[in-house]
Amino acid sequence: MSGNYAFLFPGQGSQAVGMMAELSREFAAVSNRFQEASEVLKFNLWKLVSDGPIERLNATENTQPALLAASVATWDIWEECGGHLPSIMCGHSFGEYSALVCAGAINYSDAVKLVATRGKLMQESSPTGKGGMAAVIGLAKEPLEDICEAVSSIGICDCANFNAPGQIVISGEKNAVAKACELAKAAGAKRAMELPVSVAAHSRLMIPAAEVFMEHLSSIEIRSPKIPVVHNVDVKPHQDPSEILSVLKQQLYSSVKWDNTLEYLADLGYTDCYECGPGKVLTALVKRSEASINCVPLMSRDIIESENKKLSIGPKG
Repeated sequence: MSGNYAFLFPGQGSQAVGMMAELSREFAAVSNRFQEASEVLKFNLWKLVSDGPIERLNATENTQPALLAASVATWDIWEECGGHLPSIMCGHSFGEYSALVCAGAINYSDAVKLVATRGKLMQESSPTGKGGMAAVIGLAKEPLEDICEAVSSIGICDCANFNAPGQIVISGEKNAVAKACELAKAAGAKRAMELPVSVAAHSRLMIPAAEVFMEHLSSIEIRSPKIPVVHNVDVKPHQDPSEILSVLKQQLYSSVKWDNTLEYLADLGYTDCYECGPGKVLTALVKRSEASINCVPLMSRDIIESENKKLSIGPKG
């Protein structure tokens, strides 16, 4: 049985040492998913998530498989508790892979290999000290895009994540990003702060990584999703595996249009969604972007069982 609500899967930034500890004590799904991922990666991923250090967990090639395991385990728990299937899914940046696994488009073990490789290639495309990202708060899309263009003589700087109205992440060469922050503040941004990362995600610096990554993408089986997945690149669901392959490649160097994704859900009439993974980052973005949509983070057994009970009482939509 499916319901008229959406599932949202988080991307990088939702990881934390100790995440999934509460659910792991009550559901074997957590240890099962982390064990499978550990076997693929050849190291103990659950130990890293449980004990840290945070610096190693924050390494992109480790963050992505850790969040994949956490999100897919949360999905397993939702189903174990009698969860109804959503009628649509969305993933923020890397979270698209979690969505595709849960929608049956990519095998979990293949996805673990893919996202670890994706993270490694992203890091290699931004040597330490060269790449950077910054969050700009309180400035609209158009003036910020103009600022990115204005610093092009210094280096590459692109709008990477349109997270919510007035909440945009820029990405590119470190010097260009720093200058863009100065200009954004001068243009009226409330805040423009460089982020503690060296990977220039979703910028043109990722194009070489995308070309190499395409070889890995092409080596796995991608199937038509059983549940539509809205993609970051064009804010559309795709059923054709070849189209999914193309948008996953483009996603590495293209903007994450998360604000447009939430607008798309609202336009379709969705009023309820669930954040399937650790943390509440996407729940906060939904609240900021689309007041008509209620988002619940699936962070505990009580919440999961309570929400399933609500859905069982009466169908939505």
